[in-house]
Amino acid sequence: MAVSISAVVLLGITVLVLIRSGSVRTWPALACTGVGFFLASTGAAPVITDAISAVTGWISSI
Repeated sequence: MAVSISAVVLLGITVLVLIRSGSVRTWPALACTGVGFFLASTGAAPVITDAISAVTGWISSI
């Protein structure tokens, strides 16, 4: 759970910085957010969560 919250905060900050710098416009960022919410309610969500957990576990073992 802590990894998920940290990832959400990190990704949120990244999106805000990209919007403020002009690299990503507001509407595409909102579209990506919508896709993320819809993806979270599909069968792919557990696979994505497992992949993120594996990567963070790998990084923490370095």
